[in-house]
Amino acid sequence: MARILVVDDEERMRQLLAIMLSRSGHAVDQAGDGLRALEMIESVPYDMVVTDIKMPRMDGMTLLRKINSMQIPCPVVVITAFATVDSAVEAMRSGAADYITKPFDQDRILLAVERTLNISRIMVENRDLRLELQKVAGPDELVYVSSAMENIVRLAFRVAETESVVLISGESGTGKELLARLIHRASKRKTGRFVPVNCAAISPNLVESELFGHEKGSFTGADKRAVGRFEYAGGGTLFLDEIGDLPLEAQAKLLRALQERKIQRVGGNDEIPVDVRTICATNQDLQKMVEEGRFRRDLFFRINVVPLSLPPLRERKDDVSPLALHFLRRIYGGLEARLTEGAKRLLFDYNWPGNVRELANAMERASILTRERGNITSESLSFLREGDNFSERPGRFSLPPGGLNIEELELDLVRQAVEASGNNQMNAARLLGLSRAKFRVLMKRLKKKASSKRNFGGEGLVGSA
Repeated sequence: MARILVVDDEERMRQLLAIMLSRSGHAVDQAGDGLRALEMIESVPYDMVVTDIKMPRMDGMTLLRKINSMQIPCPVVVITAFATVDSAVEAMRSGAADYITKPFDQDRILLAVERTLNISRIMVENRDLRLELQKVAGPDELVYVSSAMENIVRLAFRVAETESVVLISGESGTGKELLARLIHRASKRKTGRFVPVNCAAISPNLVESELFGHEKGSFTGADKRAVGRFEYAGGGTLFLDEIGDLPLEAQAKLLRALQERKIQRVGGNDEIPVDVRTICATNQDLQKMVEEGRFRRDLFFRINVVPLSLPPLRERKDDVSPLALHFLRRIYGGLEARLTEGAKRLLFDYNWPGNVRELANAMERASILTRERGNITSESLSFLREGDNFSERPGRFSLPPGGLNIEELELDLVRQAVEASGNNQMNAARLLGLSRAKFRVLMKRLKKKASSKRNFGGEGLVGSA
């Protein structure tokens, strides 16, 4: 079944077309001119439009061009009693899917509609494909090597095979929406819409209208009927981000929608069935909010069917370097980039309070500060040292209160590395996080400065390749 908008200033013609299309199982809405049709198209996702050309206020050709400028996947069939070669050519050049002249028979209309609905499905697929292709290794790709994330993703794929409500928890910036999109793409609803809603960004007095829609005149400013996110996500997935910020009254109506799979628009009496899979996300402790009376206990139990908890980036440090390289490839348009050993150590030691989102921003900043394009060094990331967000790892060096002699320290570290590596320069360099070439330069410089020091053991530093 498709949702079709019929536009004609003649009521008899609108009714005739509506009857024809309804008998074929389609849902049909009507508009008396192009201006009214445009208002309806802005609030309702139609699969196609059938429009007359000659109409008051806004004619069919202007409506066709307006729809195309909106870049929505809604093909248009043009019908007219004033058929000319020029008007047909103009309609097709303006993007009409088909052109039919009056009088017409039912078979001709139904054939045009079925053909156009196939075009509509292709347009939706192409739009989604373009969005994916615009993201070179885009932000909707989960990048990980850690076992913690591997377990989460494996469970997400299992959940995707079901229709269960999912609750994704985790700090801001951990990738909750990415995981929700993965579940959607892996489910049988992948051809439907993925509709994200940030509950924290909606004004409290507009939450119900946003989720369930409203009827014309239901409140001040409601000058037309509007479809809510539940209806818009029909056949697909509704992602309710920051669900802990929903007002209690809206929580009660959300619970009913999830249980009954029906909604009521604000100001309306009709119960509207909805076919949608719901995924919720939060960065708050909902269990604690329930105990404090700030979140409904029954709603918590309803959405907590399958809980998925995303670990913060500081608890999966193995993912930091792969993620950093991923963001760099995106920044450089798919070209390869590299992180020096110093840069990797700096990234590893940082605590990432903003998680993956902060890492993405840090790599963008580093790509601007680096002297050599695509080569990120510790100098490029020096801004990370400005805060207090470095991990306190066992063995992390602390500057003594009385200071130190950096040359003496370097000398001692090189000696220890050579001894620990069995006099092998390559392994000694690896212990100090240096390349073999840089290690040789350091050794040469230190040997000159320490040639008079008995405890240096210069012969013992020659090492083997």
